[in-house]
Amino acid sequence: MKVLLYLEAENVLGKSGVGRAIKHQERALTDAGVSYTRNPKETYDIAHINTYFLKSFRLLQKSKKEGKKVIMHGHSTKEDFEHSFIGSTAVAPLFKWWLCQFYKRADAIITPTAYSRDLIASYGISCPIYPVSNGIELGKYQPNSEKEAIFRQHFGLSPKDKVVICAGLYFERKGIEDFVKVASKMPDVRFIWFGESPLWQIPRKIRRLVTKDHPKNVTFAGYIKGAVFEGAMSGSDCFFFPSHEETEGIVVLEALASHQHVLVRDIPVYQGWLDEINVEMAKDVSGFVDKLQVILSGQSQKQEAGYEVAKAKAIDIVGQELVSVYQKVMED
Repeated sequence: MKVLLYLEAENVLGKSGVGRAIKHQERALTDAGVSYTRNPKETYDIAHINTYFLKSFRLLQKSKKEGKKVIMHGHSTKEDFEHSFIGSTAVAPLFKWWLCQFYKRADAIITPTAYSRDLIASYGISCPIYPVSNGIELGKYQPNSEKEAIFRQHFGLSPKDKVVICAGLYFERKGIEDFVKVASKMPDVRFIWFGESPLWQIPRKIRRLVTKDHPKNVTFAGYIKGAVFEGAMSGSDCFFFPSHEETEGIVVLEALASHQHVLVRDIPVYQGWLDEINVEMAKDVSGFVDKLQVILSGQSQKQEAGYEVAKAKAIDIVGQELVSVYQKVMED
């Protein structure tokens, strides 16, 4: 069995969660001993397609015509497309229709959580849908004092400075407005947002928020990877992720793997794997402020329970789950 892992427009999507997800797939299949290629011109038995552009659709059609199995990866839903780019909410119904052109032609769908599985099934999709986490490289995010020092030096932070971080694109859906509102109520805490989007792609109110309408204790750091970001994950005081909608949230897994305090919005995607035992949760700005105060005062100690969640989604485990899905699809 040989698998084609396909990601269209990698130069654009490489910084996104989808870009990181396919890197995790490569690592998972390598660890599981499964042969794979990234080149659609090579021979393969299963096309595992991660994107929804025209080349991806042509690949799907070509693979089906040649009698090969096709698995679509359900990274996207109508719900997590809304409130992102300019005009995204208005065209979301059309985007849903386009997604369904892929999903209904696939032999199976892999999607990160039971929540996203149920959303896709609600579109009228009848093929098997398997929830398999995007996974996490545990070793990459273990606390490291050198990386943490690099992070604090990069941002000019003293050992006494309290720091709250987030990571994501400049999307309303990601909760960026609430991130700034919370920061405005906690002026003695440094808030750092990692990640970025081209400013011309995002609505004016979000563009203004990022460029000038935020308090001095907020830093929009842009896209940073390597030691600075990995050091931030373990060397900050909390990872605060106020996203309104996700299919999983790879950055949440990265924070959990870093033994970090995690605060998330209480939304359906986390049901069944995150709760008040392993993270802090709240629904609105006042709730986020209250929970951050609990964390920063040392009254919350849920990091190790959170790390156990990350361990259950480690790359080697995900690899075995992917192999199981591939085998089921090949046997059908």
